[in-house]
Amino acid sequence: MSLATPVAGDFFINQIKNPLLKFVLRKLLYGVLVLLGVVMVIFFLFNVLPGDPAKLTLGQRADVASLENVRKELHLDQPLPVQFLLYLNDLSPVAVHEKDFIATNLHAIQLFSVGEQSAFVIKTPYLRRSYQGKKDVWEILMEALPGTLVLALAAMIFATVVGIGLGILSAVKQNTWMDTSAVFASVVGISAPSFFTGIVLAYLFGYVLTGYTGLHMTGSLFDIDPFHGRILNLKNLILPAITLGIRPLAIIVQLTRGAMLDVLTQDYIRTAQAKGLKRNVVLFRHALRNALNPVITAITGWFAELLAGAFFVEYIFGWKGIGKVTVDALEKFDFPVVMGAVLVTAAVFVLINMLADIIYSIIDPRIAIK
Repeated sequence: MSLATPVAGDFFINQIKNPLLKFVLRKLLYGVLVLLGVVMVIFFLFNVLPGDPAKLTLGQRADVASLENVRKELHLDQPLPVQFLLYLNDLSPVAVHEKDFIATNLHAIQLFSVGEQSAFVIKTPYLRRSYQGKKDVWEILMEALPGTLVLALAAMIFATVVGIGLGILSAVKQNTWMDTSAVFASVVGISAPSFFTGIVLAYLFGYVLTGYTGLHMTGSLFDIDPFHGRILNLKNLILPAITLGIRPLAIIVQLTRGAMLDVLTQDYIRTAQAKGLKRNVVLFRHALRNALNPVITAITGWFAELLAGAFFVEYIFGWKGIGKVTVDALEKFDFPVVMGAVLVTAAVFVLINMLADIIYSIIDPRIAIK
């Protein structure tokens, strides 16, 4: 993509009068550019790694004729630039495909024919098929994505509620043992890597103290019962959510404390106190509202980060999500699954950051949407 493309897109967007629509379209434009960069990096990275995709698909003992057929099906007989363009065509929601391929591989709506064999379609991105299970990568990831989103959301709720509470307490009780303890705990939380925290929590509460906690070292959102099928088990969410939420919790504590200490010294807070307003009203309605801006920025940013941070946490706790699926695929050299997982995670990351910017501008009226 040339530099003229984003410039032309930005010129078109600037002609729009509605500021919110202009803001969203500009974010979408640059989000697409980010995703295009991710596609380029992962495509060329995985195409220079050792290993023959045809042999990974059929096995090492496959005959020559079968290997050649698979190479043709995967476009491996084409030059690398052509392979990349075909991969972009597979990913694009609007693309041209052969009609036989559309009927057997795509969830698509045909718009019109392009010659006798091909058609122009609107479709979900085609991430190709797993080398190992021969299953559509999109289906694999969509089955795993809800688990990752639930885990990240639970971790963020835990970090936000506890973090803001401890931050307020630390600011109100400045220079007391409560303040010192909260700051010390937040420093420890920032310093401890998630994989180490996960191993410690899993061993301590899921193994040593499992008789008291009722928790287990591994488990997913749903347990499989031979008689009743899938059964929701929220207890399995506790340890991985706490593990994933500890680092953002520590950041939120420090940000809330610093912002509250700064706001509590402002003139309008002293004016509110002089008018005889109750302490809780001053604290929560006036001080906290204005102190939340940097905290909300951190919360939305960390939620996107948690999607990536969930990879090893999911693996440690056996939590079925995109992270575990990706690590398992890496062990089996199942590159389409890994590439698809990176792209889906990047797309969610871009979407969350775009929503964060919108929410931030709504909460803080001083920030105009341009």
